[in-house]
Amino acid sequence: MNGCVVWITGLPSSGKSTLAARLARRLADSGTPPLVLDGDAVRTALDPAPGYDAPGRDAFYRTLARLAGLAARQGIVVIVAATAPRRSHRACARAAAPRLLEVFVDVPVEECARRDAKGLYARARAGELATLPGAGEPYEVPEAPDVVARGGEDEDALERLTVLLTRSG
Repeated sequence: MNGCVVWITGLPSSGKSTLAARLARRLADSGTPPLVLDGDAVRTALDPAPGYDAPGRDAFYRTLARLAGLAARQGIVVIVAATAPRRSHRACARAAAPRLLEVFVDVPVEECARRDAKGLYARARAGELATLPGAGEPYEVPEAPDVVARGGEDEDALERLTVLLTRSG
């Protein structure tokens, strides 16, 4: 299998990390161990930690896109689970990668807020978090994603991704 970036985007708490973990297990079980770059985990690894204002987000997603592209150009399948709320963030990732599959986890904001373990949506409603994509900041839905998932447990989306990745390599 050739190097590729699978960028999983969607609102916070939509199931991006769950889908990424399930895809990673499936690939590893088939003999292709991937690199998973979860946005939250990468943020905590960077020093100084990037901000959540517009310039901070732009810089973070540029860095994440370049890291993913660097690994993919070395033949690694890279799974990125990160909101990347602007189309420009995802366009940067596409430009940095030898091949990019864009996955949109399409879950209504009300459902994301209902299952939000971090309390981000409650903080946004209380006026404490104005920069949350989907609840204060805009989230730009992908125009033509390669796969649309209905949450992190979407078996059909996982199967479509597996087929697309198999055809790529």
